[in-house]
Amino acid sequence: MNDKLDKARKEINEIDKEMAELFLRRMKAAKDVAEYKRDRGLAILDEAREKEVISKNSAFVKEDNLRDLYVSFLQGTMNLSKIYQGRLINGSEDGCKGKIHINLGSHGYDIHLGRGMLDRAGELFNLDRRVLIVTDTGVPREYAERLGAQCKEARIITVKCGEESKSFELYKILCHEMLDFGMTRTDCAVAVGGGVVGDLTGLAASSYMRGIDFYNIPTTLLSQLDSSIGGKTAINLDGVKNIVGAFYQPCGVIIDPDVLNTLPQRQIASGLAEAIKMSLTSDAELFELISNDDVKENIEEIIYRSLMIKKQVVEADEREGGIRRILNFGHTLGHGIEAAEEINTLYHGECVAIGMIPVSSTEVREKLVAILEKFGLPTKYNGDIEKALSFIKQDKKCDGNKISVVFVDEIGSYRIEKTDVESFCSLVREEYKI
Repeated sequence: MNDKLDKARKEINEIDKEMAELFLRRMKAAKDVAEYKRDRGLAILDEAREKEVISKNSAFVKEDNLRDLYVSFLQGTMNLSKIYQGRLINGSEDGCKGKIHINLGSHGYDIHLGRGMLDRAGELFNLDRRVLIVTDTGVPREYAERLGAQCKEARIITVKCGEESKSFELYKILCHEMLDFGMTRTDCAVAVGGGVVGDLTGLAASSYMRGIDFYNIPTTLLSQLDSSIGGKTAINLDGVKNIVGAFYQPCGVIIDPDVLNTLPQRQIASGLAEAIKMSLTSDAELFELISNDDVKENIEEIIYRSLMIKKQVVEADEREGGIRRILNFGHTLGHGIEAAEEINTLYHGECVAIGMIPVSSTEVREKLVAILEKFGLPTKYNGDIEKALSFIKQDKKCDGNKISVVFVDEIGSYRIEKTDVESFCSLVREEYKI
């Protein structure tokens, strides 16, 4: 029996050696692909190519009980390849900080990631003009003032912290301030704050004089991971989140992890929910990093890897017509909960955390609940679940009575199913035993 075991282990060792050599060969080929894409300004993610590779190669595995495992193995390998290509394309030697270019043709822009970047805004952005700086009451005033000191002429506007600031009233106030400041098409607006400030400022910039330059300096972990990429700008209407807006890409983004030092732990946890979301659909290694390692020590790596996932998705689908829907994992129910919370007792990341659970498999759910509890994130909604479900029909992702829902059956992969709203509501009711 020992001879059989020793023989099997020896064979595995030999195969592992061969796999290491094959891995190096594959990454060398991935490097060639990265250089080709970099020289031609192409996106890293190619959904059609991925599907083709998986379909073709999974057919080589004849054992039915092993084929799904091989598909997972193959997806993991391709994810590593994409991460490697992203590091090469964006010239980041350590893979966790530097300049990340978002390839969107004439609408492309750079994200500058690194500690101390806020004080380099004057060299990274064109601030030699009138600059309207928009911040909120939850952000230390000194951040906006440090930015203002680098501008030729700056005016700082502070709005109230919270979702209620994403309103027509505040949008009108910003446009009025631009007009009063004498801003022209050659001037710019800069958001210094979380997702609310970024959304509001971006929308005002997109429409004032039919569009002026817009820069974004997100100061919460959630906004650094989420709204820093994608160009989504919006305000709310009649309790419906982000129902009025536009796709308007910034001219540049600065992500400075040092500004996170003033955030309360609950805000950090809310942001981590977004990183967890992206790891579940696209990066099992990132999920393990968040689960098992020191988050504070690895925050730049977590930000970088999350940004690379979103970069690849947005480059492939700028206006959310296809694969970009994976970024909505957990948001179908999450947005419903946000709309139901009239006094906003829950943060966006907390709502997404709750929303991920019903659309995760039993196996994934066990690990997901553990990591959410680790950071003090909620795992169940204690409010009026029927009220939350009533808002789903108003979700902008709805197509008539149908909605595309993202499911995660295994960490690092996903599936998108178009289902009717009532079926999704029934799934949630089953979760809540109602």
